[in-house]
Amino acid sequence: MVQIRYSRWDITHRDSLDSDDVFDQLNENMNDTGDLQQAMRRLMQKGIKQGEKQTKGIDDLLSQVAKEMRKLYDQYRLQSAMDEVQEQLEQVLEQEQQTLEDLDQSGQDVKANQQFLNDLPSKTSEAVEKLTSYSFQNPDAEKQFEQLLAQLDQIRKLENWLRREGSLFRGQTPMEFQQSQELMERMEDLRRLEGQLSSMQLKDVDMELLEKLLGGEPKQDFEGVMRMQSLLEEGGYVLEQGDRFELTPRGIRRVGHLALRDIYQQLRRDGMGRHATRNRGSQELMTENSRPYVQGDPLHINMVHTLKNALLHGGGVPVKIHPGDFAVYESEHSTRAATVLLLDMSWSMSWEGRFAAAKKVALAMETLVRSMHPRDYFGIVGFFTRAVELKAKDLPQATWNMGDPFTNLQDGLHLASQLLERKPSVNQQMIVITDGQPTAYCRQGRLYCEWPLSFGGISQRAAEETLKEAERITRKGITINTFMLDDSPVLRGFVDDLTRINKGRAFYTRPDRLGEYLLVDYLTHQRKKV
Repeated sequence: MVQIRYSRWDITHRDSLDSDDVFDQLNENMNDTGDLQQAMRRLMQKGIKQGEKQTKGIDDLLSQVAKEMRKLYDQYRLQSAMDEVQEQLEQVLEQEQQTLEDLDQSGQDVKANQQFLNDLPSKTSEAVEKLTSYSFQNPDAEKQFEQLLAQLDQIRKLENWLRREGSLFRGQTPMEFQQSQELMERMEDLRRLEGQLSSMQLKDVDMELLEKLLGGEPKQDFEGVMRMQSLLEEGGYVLEQGDRFELTPRGIRRVGHLALRDIYQQLRRDGMGRHATRNRGSQELMTENSRPYVQGDPLHINMVHTLKNALLHGGGVPVKIHPGDFAVYESEHSTRAATVLLLDMSWSMSWEGRFAAAKKVALAMETLVRSMHPRDYFGIVGFFTRAVELKAKDLPQATWNMGDPFTNLQDGLHLASQLLERKPSVNQQMIVITDGQPTAYCRQGRLYCEWPLSFGGISQRAAEETLKEAERITRKGITINTFMLDDSPVLRGFVDDLTRINKGRAFYTRPDRLGEYLLVDYLTHQRKKV
């Protein structure tokens, strides 16, 4: 069982926390939610992990508010306050009724007054309000009534409050009318604070009210939450725009770096092999590696190793260099590539963590190309019912679309082909991450959508049009590599047809191993030892 230990947020915590720590936690939340707004909300709700400790977040403060309200509900009996007001009104009426009886016995006509009093509403506030039009015969009763009248607004408020929440107060401690006003004010303040905290709009939270109701320590906890948001903004990772947050270019870059780091860590653990590349580009020296010269090698002589070999073999001065002493730097040919990654964003990609894994790899790929191969082109196409180009800034918050369930791989391939036409290169490739179920296609400018005849099946016409698009792409010399995340025999058959037409490669993998397969393949298409 995982145990989380909470601690008070103090100056020590603030000093030890930096923007990178907070953003890394935010990134973990984005991996889970796929949405920056939800990730920020979770960060502020839950706080941040620091080793074995967990700082408090908004949820902890809301729990304290709820605890305080439960304490009041369990302590007081609110109905007693209304009983006090009702008794005061009854005293006024008894005095006035007695005076009317005395006047009636003296022969005066008081029937109308008595009838007025008998017809008063049962609700205390309504009775008091109606009595404002009554002419009292008893001066003492009139004076007491004026005291009640001055409290009419408070009486109404108490009645309404009792109607809404009276049953929640189950305590044994009776309350006087004035005490009930203070309790109502406190409960209203707690409700107001609860609303402010629940809104997650930190700037709208009344800090003085928070300290007044909960104390100094919860105030410090809230300051810690505000500090987390400030660190993200000060670090240049997140920008608040109105009631929304946006990732800055720096934030987007760090998301990619973190994704790449996680995938590379997995690669180092698993030690997977590499695949060969067909095309060569410019030659680069690998100065850390040398080997003996072989006739026909470029004369990239490693003079240090050459002289060392001559001294070892000759042992004297002057140094005599023989043909076998020559050492050359190893070299490799690096290729320039234009790559478009096609990311399936259909509803089925939400199953088994497929989309989260695919997006993480897309982020890592974008970071890899930008940092290690800046001369390469790397584009991203998202496809569902239609295909759209995704920019790097859009990728961290991209998600599958439940309201748009169809899969138009054909349109995705077509758009990717258009992007590659603008980036001529000897090495042009498409990398498709999908669960392989085309259910939509375009023909002569019109969109067609159709469900497969059976669950796990495939739309025949959508498959045919997609394969026709693959044929057109193949004639352009573009390679299509497909990473399949579903093991259905029908879907495998479609991907096999696609691979046969294009002469590309198909990889059948799991979401948790997608990064290994994809990144290793891309990197080995960049370099080949010669």
